[in-house]
Amino acid sequence: MTATTWNSTRPWRGIMVATALPLHDDLSVDHEAYAEHVRWLIDNGCDGVVPNGSLGEYQTLTDEERARVVRTAVEAAGDGARVMPGVAAYGSAEARRWAEQAGEAGCGSVLLLPPNAYRADEQAVLAHYAEVAKAGVPVVAYNNPLDTKVDLTPGLLAQLHQDGSIVAVKEFTGDVRRAYEIAELAPELDLLIGADDVLLELAVAGAVGWIAGYPNAFPATCAELYHAAVAGDLATALPLYTSLHSLLRWDSKTEFVQSIKLSMDIVGRRGGPTRPPRFPLTGEIEAGVRAATEKAVANGHR
Repeated sequence: MTATTWNSTRPWRGIMVATALPLHDDLSVDHEAYAEHVRWLIDNGCDGVVPNGSLGEYQTLTDEERARVVRTAVEAAGDGARVMPGVAAYGSAEARRWAEQAGEAGCGSVLLLPPNAYRADEQAVLAHYAEVAKAGVPVVAYNNPLDTKVDLTPGLLAQLHQDGSIVAVKEFTGDVRRAYEIAELAPELDLLIGADDVLLELAVAGAVGWIAGYPNAFPATCAELYHAAVAGDLATALPLYTSLHSLLRWDSKTEFVQSIKLSMDIVGRRGGPTRPPRFPLTGEIEAGVRAATEKAVANGHR
């Protein structure tokens, strides 16, 4: 078992897909379609799923919907260790309750943003992660300062890991230089690729997992790309990456939820609508996503 392969001891490694959430036309959650989607992803080479992340529109879900999505994912995956729910919340106590709920459902890990109701300082960040870690489920930190305005710098990540609050980090900044500083300051902290369009760079820099967006539409090709990249097989990885990059970069844009759902629709999956305040893509953005998706299909990606 290589360090970059999923296993039940470190279930946050490998390809964990941040799942899009299928909705009915009336915008209610289609749990049956979601269960089928989770099974399809795992059957097509992905290791597990991350429900209730930003791609899963968790901010728009009721508490009942959010809890049921986790239970649906666990049942569909067939092994709770393959499920890493997002447990972000404005309050640390609420985030801890979501982590406890994930533990009760049998999940192997959870994904946690820093406090983001305001620009939290380091003391608040350390306390937030320590509180959620009390739930007893391994915590993967999610660093996305572009949206949260709170930066989990390499030094802060090292402190969180030293405190026993986190086991890994989903790195979304796009600054691949951080990978090397994280490895120097916290060599036992697992680095996970957090943005699809820096996959190859972070894989080469030592990432041992990928919390991924575009496998929602192209799981088999993305799995091939990931495994080649982390194995250092650039002869295989680089042409795939180059071919897919015009698509993968939509994972890092403001419209990433609608983009990935549109790509799913185009390839014959159930992407469907999004809940407000997100609305369907139009104009140049829609055309760009369509063109990139159709290019990927024409190149035989699946």
